[in-house]
Amino acid sequence: MNELRWKILLVLAVVGACLWGIVPPSEKIHLGLDLKGGIHLVLRVETADAVKAQLDSQASTLRAALQRRSLKFERVAAVPQDEAIRIVGFDKVVSDEFTRIAGTELPGYSVRIDGDDLLMEMPILEVDRVKEAAVEDTLERIRVRVDAFGLAEAAVQRQGQASDRILIQIPGVDDPARVKDLVGKPAFLEFKKVMTPPNGVALRGGGESKEAVLAMYGGTLPPDVEIYQGASEGTGGRVTWWPLSVDSPVSGNDLVTARTSRGDLGSAEVQFTLTPDAGGRFESFTGSNIGQPLAALLDKRVIQVATIQAAIRESGRITGISTLQEADDLSLKLRSGALPAGTTVLEERTVGPSLGADSIRQGVIASLAGLIASIGFMLIYYKGSGVNAVVAMILNVVLIFGVMGYMGATLTLPGIAGVILTFGMALDANVLIFERIREELRLGKTVRSAVEMGFQKAFGTILDSNLTTVIAAVLLFQFGTGPIKGFAFTLIFGLAASMFTAVFVSRLMFRVLLGEGTRVQRLSI
Repeated sequence: MNELRWKILLVLAVVGACLWGIVPPSEKIHLGLDLKGGIHLVLRVETADAVKAQLDSQASTLRAALQRRSLKFERVAAVPQDEAIRIVGFDKVVSDEFTRIAGTELPGYSVRIDGDDLLMEMPILEVDRVKEAAVEDTLERIRVRVDAFGLAEAAVQRQGQASDRILIQIPGVDDPARVKDLVGKPAFLEFKKVMTPPNGVALRGGGESKEAVLAMYGGTLPPDVEIYQGASEGTGGRVTWWPLSVDSPVSGNDLVTARTSRGDLGSAEVQFTLTPDAGGRFESFTGSNIGQPLAALLDKRVIQVATIQAAIRESGRITGISTLQEADDLSLKLRSGALPAGTTVLEERTVGPSLGADSIRQGVIASLAGLIASIGFMLIYYKGSGVNAVVAMILNVVLIFGVMGYMGATLTLPGIAGVILTFGMALDANVLIFERIREELRLGKTVRSAVEMGFQKAFGTILDSNLTTVIAAVLLFQFGTGPIKGFAFTLIFGLAASMFTAVFVSRLMFRVLLGEGTRVQRLSI
């Protein structure tokens, strides 16, 4: 009797805990993209951008090392298409010195003379490492942006183990364009000096076209100058072009923090703080260029050009932002760090809330229809004992949703399919047990003995069938994407709950029904 009592208390405790995990359902059960609506994005990380950035950085380091030793050369340039760095017009008299310095500054690179140039090729393993790091870093920084934006229940994951694609699913989003901008833009901030054309006239308003700026330099840019596009002046306004320095004294990677604030006239702006080391470089640069124009670039586009009035150290601000929301998004992206590579949207799908509501309604109807049909079958075919199976099946559903509530799992349409499948698995277990009990009764066993033998003999079969299904579900969860994971999750916990309800709870209900020490002559089955 004591054993029966603690088993009843255990079942009540488990059911009570699961009910506590479900209530209130609107807060505890999170709905997925296909049920709540939202945005589905697949981004491809442009890993070639990361390789180019690495080559540009190393080319700058090599250029500085050669200049410190007063070696003669025309320019040091990255060659992204060849995954190499080229020293153009180097002094062949001291080619050994060039080779030695290149080997020191670029360990692992293969160095060879290519015509009149010295070519340094990045090793294949280093190229693969840079590309892999770019994907992983992009994934983490997008995840930080999504989390900081307050987008609950969002899924940000790599699509495939060695893929350059990132899958983003965010339920309940009412502004997909803003989210796409938030997660897809690199937000790489740079400051560059506005260069003066050979005619000696500083370019204050920007050129009307890229060709016009190039013409100011006689059709050929010096190696330390690049042309960048500026922002348009209002809707349909003039687009400007600027000749800027190749090198940047500081970039977005030197930021400590960024925050939204209001300007003197109440306009939105972003204030930023640099690291002490970057602050020292910026102070030296701005102090030696007072009175000269300085351009601020975001993702390789000029967003602001201002004249340096005094030396700037660790703090600065970005003005000319239209709204506080744009300033909030920009400061968030700057705080999370620039993406190491650009991204391209390969797939974009927006699921409306109405479609999600239809999915919920149809899923609920399908679940109820399956549940009612299953209940009807068990009550008609197994009579009074069918009530036992029905109660076990309802408890099975309570346990599934209770676990989901505690774990903060997201319910998707495939997840509902997993719940429906567990209905069948739970009933299948009860059918196996009941048929075993019938066989024992036909052999002339007493009711109590038939029930005990029925559960014992059916247990191995139930365990085998559920275990093989769980193995398949675990593999689906491990290697599948979001919807498949939702199906696998509910299936795994549904099968575990099925084992508990069909073997433990159902057996306990039979023992309570049969009583202790009483002789039962007949069982309604």
